[in-house]
Amino acid sequence: MNSFGKIAVVPNLTKKGAYETSLNAIEKLRSLGMSVLMSKQLKDRYKSCLNDDRVLFADDQELYEVCDLVLTIGGDGTIIHAAQHAALQHKPLLGINMGRLGFVAGIEPDELDMLSKLTDGSYTVEKRMMLKITHSSFHGTKEFYSLNDAVISRGSLSRLIDIDVSLAVEKGYICHYRADGLIISTPTGSSAYSLAAGGPVVEPTMKCILMTPICSHALFARPVLFSHHSEIAVSASCDDNTEVFLTIDGARTVIIKKTDTVFVTSANIETELISLKNKTFYRVLNDKFAERGGNI
Repeated sequence: MNSFGKIAVVPNLTKKGAYETSLNAIEKLRSLGMSVLMSKQLKDRYKSCLNDDRVLFADDQELYEVCDLVLTIGGDGTIIHAAQHAALQHKPLLGINMGRLGFVAGIEPDELDMLSKLTDGSYTVEKRMMLKITHSSFHGTKEFYSLNDAVISRGSLSRLIDIDVSLAVEKGYICHYRADGLIISTPTGSSAYSLAAGGPVVEPTMKCILMTPICSHALFARPVLFSHHSEIAVSASCDDNTEVFLTIDGARTVIIKKTDTVFVTSANIETELISLKNKTFYRVLNDKFAERGGNI
């Protein structure tokens, strides 16, 4: 097991209680002999940590380069955002859940004592597949990485969009959807938007690509599972001037035109998630849904 000497703490201060939890986490990490790093953008908010050098502040790029582990404090969205930076630097992630469900987060705010497991090696590391999304347009190409999903959807007007899907390498046509949109997700993302749209739950350490239509205007439109070796090509348009959007992990959004193509395949980087609990994914899933009045 790796030794974690430098911990990058990444809090989402829009979450209730995240600031107080971050201070408690900093104290716990320091008591375990670890160094704490934070973004320079948070320096004014954490002035109290400057007096005794409890926290070292760095540029965002440097933060991910020099740390040994990234500790996020927020919801799953906070982890997913940090994952895009951490994976590029091959740094593992651990999340403290301040959100609602917290499927990806490792511990709750009242479980900070479990951070001691980082020092004795009693933790596990799960490698999660990511997607590489390439938006090809008249202006060139842009690449994105995603831990959860890439969503192609209509704008604010209530209009269906036409979506064509094919395999890019084999140039094999797969299907056409007339729908509100299309979700292409990783196994990790199968328990997010895809699940709400009627997709299956996929064990998150598997390697595959899941495609789920959103409110398709067809009787037999069903989710489709692809090999992680596949490269999927998607084009979308609307009959009127309704805009069509590509959204990456619910955070980054770009407008796609009728002549654009979105290519999706598995990325050559992975997200490494630290687990401090001896709980299976299905136990976590049932526990989380039970908190909301249901189960799988």
